[in-house]
Amino acid sequence: MKLEKYSIGIGDRFGFEGAAQLRAIQKAAADGVRIAPVWNKSNREHVIIGTVPEDVRIAAEAAVRACSWTDSYYLDADHINLSTVDAFLKPCNFFTIDVADYIGKPAGQQATASFLDAMARYKGKVQIPGIEAPLQMTDRLLAESTEKYLYAVLEAGRIYRRIAEKKKGDNFITEVSVDEANDPQTPAELFFILAAIAREEIPIQTIAPKFTGSFLKGIDYIGDKQQFAREFQDDLAVIDFAVKNFGLPRDLKLSIHSGSDKFSLYPMVHQAIKRTDAGLHLKTAGTTWLEEVIGLAASGGTGLQVAKQIYVDSFARFDELCKPYLTVVNIDMRELPQPREVTDWSSEQFVRALRHDQLCKEFNPHFRQLIHVGYKVAAEMGDRFTTMLRECREAIEKNVSENIYERHILPLFMGKKSAGASRS
Repeated sequence: MKLEKYSIGIGDRFGFEGAAQLRAIQKAAADGVRIAPVWNKSNREHVIIGTVPEDVRIAAEAAVRACSWTDSYYLDADHINLSTVDAFLKPCNFFTIDVADYIGKPAGQQATASFLDAMARYKGKVQIPGIEAPLQMTDRLLAESTEKYLYAVLEAGRIYRRIAEKKKGDNFITEVSVDEANDPQTPAELFFILAAIAREEIPIQTIAPKFTGSFLKGIDYIGDKQQFAREFQDDLAVIDFAVKNFGLPRDLKLSIHSGSDKFSLYPMVHQAIKRTDAGLHLKTAGTTWLEEVIGLAASGGTGLQVAKQIYVDSFARFDELCKPYLTVVNIDMRELPQPREVTDWSSEQFVRALRHDQLCKEFNPHFRQLIHVGYKVAAEMGDRFTTMLRECREAIEKNVSENIYERHILPLFMGKKSAGASRS
C-alpha cells in the first residue's frame, strides 16, 4: 500500500464531520491537487470520549458514500504503542507508531554496539545534497544519538512487526512519530533515527519529527520561523539522502503533527516541498472540533448556550483537562475570561474570541486552547451536545469545509493566500 504524495489527517472527535471535511478535499481535487484523506483518532481521544476505533471506520465510510468519493482514503491508528495497538488492527490501514515515551531508555550493550559499528562509516564530515554545511558526525554525536533514540526505534520495530503479523501483508501505511519528545531532533539526529529505522526494516512512508519552536494545539506556531524553515529544508534533504543510502521507501515524507493552524509556516513549507518535489502529511483533525463549537455559537439560541456551558465547565476543570496535553498547550489562566463574563456574551463575541483570526482584537488564543482540550465536557453532555450538532448542521459544515480548504489546503498544498484567513 502506497500513500499518495500529499495527505491530510482529518477525522473529528465525535464523528459528525467526515462529509464536510471530504468536500474540502474534493474541492482541491477539482482544482487539480490530489490529497489523500486520512481519518485519525488517538487512543487517548477514544478513551476520553468513550468511542472505539471501529467507530472511525463507520464514520469514514459514511462520508465516502455521502460524497461519492472514489479515490483512496485511510484510517489512522494515531499515536499507538504496543499496549494499545491491538484494538486498531482490524479497522485501520495506517499506523502512527509513537515512540516518544521510549526516548532515552537503554537499548542494551549488544544492540548499541551493533548500531555503533554500522554507523562508524559515517564518522567525520557527511555532505548531504541540499544542506549547505556538511554534518559533523563525531564520536560524541553518534554515541549520544544512539543512547537517546536507539531503544525507541527498536520499540518501533517491535510494534511494526506486531502489526505486520496480524495484518498479514503489506496492506497498511506506517508512520513513526517522535514529535512528542521533550527536545526537537536536529537533522543529524534525524539521520541516525532513519538509519536505525532502516536497520529495523520498518518500511515507513512518513516520519514525524519534533521541530524547534512550539506546536501548540489549535494556534499558530510560536518560535523562530526562519530557524524552522532551515530545519524543515534540512530534514527534507536528510530524508532524500536516507532513501538513497539506507534503502527506505522512495515515497518517504515528512509529517507535521499538531500542524493545525500553523498559518505562518505554511508559505515556507509550501515553497520547500515545491522546490524539492517532496510529499507532505499534515495532521489537522483537532481544529474540526473547534469549528463545531464556533458553529454552535454562531447559531445562537440553544447552540450558543451549549458552547458557553462547554467553556464554563472547562474553566472549572482546567487542570484535569489540560493534564493529557501539557506538552502541547500553553494557557495563561490570567488571560482567560471569567465564566460569568462569557455567559453574557453574544454569538458574535463568542465566535470572535474563538475563531483563529489573529487580526481580530477579540481573538483569544488561551480561550481557544482551553476549548480545544475541553471536548471531554462535550462528550459528557451526551445527547444534549450531539442533538445540537445535528440541529446546527448548516453553520457547522460551512465552517468545517471552509476551514480545511481555505485556511489549510490553499496555502499549504496550493501556495495560494486564503480568502478566509483573516475573517472576523
